Amino acid sequence: PNLANTLERIAKHGREGFYGGQTAAVIDAYFREHGGFLRYEHMAAHQGEWVDPVSINYRGVDVWELPPNGQGIAALQILNILEGYDFSKIPFGSAEHIHLFAEAKKLAFADRARYYADPAFHPAPVAKLISKDYARERGQLISMERALREVQPGTPAQLDEGDTIYLTTADADGMMVSLIQSNYRGMGSGMAPPGLGFILQNRGEQFSLKPGHPNEYAPGKRPFHTIIPAFLTRDGKPWISFGLMGGAMQPQGHAQIIMNLVDFGMNLQEAGDAPRIQHDGSTDPAGQVVAMNDGGVLNLESGFDYEVIRALMRKGHRIEFADGPYGGYQAIERDHANGVYVGASESRKDGQAA
Repeated sequence: PNLANTLERIAKHGREGFYGGQTAAVIDAYFREHGGFLRYEHMAAHQGEWVDPVSINYRGVDVWELPPNGQGIAALQILNILEGYDFSKIPFGSAEHIHLFAEAKKLAFADRARYYADPAFHPAPVAKLISKDYARERGQLISMERALREVQPGTPAQLDEGDTIYLTTADADGMMVSLIQSNYRGMGSGMAPPGLGFILQNRGEQFSLKPGHPNEYAPGKRPFHTIIPAFLTRDGKPWISFGLMGGAMQPQGHAQIIMNLVDFGMNLQEAGDAPRIQHDGSTDPAGQVVAMNDGGVLNLESGFDYEVIRALMRKGHRIEFADGPYGGYQAIERDHANGVYVGASESRKDGQAA
């Protein structure tokens, strides 16, 4: 009932039903009582923003992500590096496939830790970071024989357990929506203002407390965050709306889904069901993790051949089996030829295509 009342105020008053009036007043009083800093006037002054998505073309498919302060362009950076290799000759699940993916991820995530922050405070050199020239430059650091142990961010001229949902929907007129939302750790902060029916988020945990860090905490600043919806177009037409939950797994998962669809010829559901790769141990954007110096850890889902795993270990990868960090995927594909939609849903966690 409390949440229903909150939603009714939003339905009746729009923005002011949350960022003003009774709801904002209760939040203000709650923070004063508990020694917090959020006030009514802060909420009243807040404005959401329309931002332009950024894209790259990956083998004829335009991949669309949101720019920082999120991590969407990490998926674009990974794909740009991998486009330099001919995956028609590199089978899915082979040692070469997994090795190249892990190395491209390490390179992209070094930049993620250095450059991704609120653009109003520290504008990232997005155009350079997602350029093909920069990808070629960074890709030269990859050896086919040995795994990278340390990776520094590039110098272009000028996360993570949480409670996230992803959904995508489409209507009879062809409108498709890709949406993601997160309260962050667990179910958020655990702090519930009385009578409102919801828990406050705590994504501010992903600020850095290091002075001078691009993602350093500052008033009115947004923290780096991990949640990223994605969209694919072909020939200027909507093709696939999709997302994949899971902190730092998200851009890794986006890149793998796109490779599965484009490079390995999988259908929408196969692309999500195929075994996944997760590299962990890259430097953290919040500065909470020291710079990677041991190559990190490569988690491989069950389904990869053991001879492949042995080959990866010979290249210097540290392989571990992990239960559950591989994300949660949902997608809708628009079949223009037949005038229908195709839905796909994750087998690893709750979800459905309806």
